Amino acid sequence: MGHEKTSFFVHYVHNCLLASHIMQQDISVWVRDPRIQNTDFWHAYIDYEICLLTNSLCFTKKISCTRRRFSEFVWLRQRLQVHSLLIRKLPEMPPKKPFFSLNNAWQISERMKGLQRFLEQILQSPFLLSDSCVHLFLQSRLSVAKMEACVVGRTRYSVAQAIQCGGLGLRRFLSTEDLNKGSDASFSSDSDSLVSMRGARLQSQPRPGLDRHV
Repeated sequence: MGHEKTSFFVHYVHNCLLASHIMQQDISVWVRDPRIQNTDFWHAYIDYEICLLTNSLCFTKKISCTRRRFSEFVWLRQRLQVHSLLIRKLPEMPPKKPFFSLNNAWQISERMKGLQRFLEQILQSPFLLSDSCVHLFLQSRLSVAKMEACVVGRTRYSVAQAIQCGGLGLRRFLSTEDLNKGSDASFSSDSDSLVSMRGARLQSQPRPGLDRHV
């Protein structure tokens, strides 16, 4: 019991020190580009692209994109609720509507905004950032089952390896016109180190023509 209390205190102090450091770093996240997956009416669902741009030392990759569906966001919050005892109130997710329509562009847009706010609030907390599942969720393509296995060491790859190999590719992210043309962000030749990210912006609204596919 004494060892557990000591470990808990060390973890708490470590996160407090991280908090002041994180305040000086930039972490931007966008939820965008909703797409319908599976054409079967009973199994169709929408997933969303999550783009992350940061200069924070907390992240293995400074630029990344992955795709997640609503149920995976729900899993992430449940996971954090179980493991984040220091957080009195976790960030809220947009409510799950029983009559959510894949053909309603307004509902999709509102859900995206809510999911983005949820992630932004998570990224503001050094305690939540210390959970490996947050990083796997944001920067890998692992399923929920594989993320759970990875964080407890039941996979042949580590969390860092899953992230390094799990992005959707930097070229697509950097080629999008959603990044503000006035951004003064500059990248190293391997596109893996961010020097500055002031002014970078991504459009969080559905792309033109989305209504034809939703």
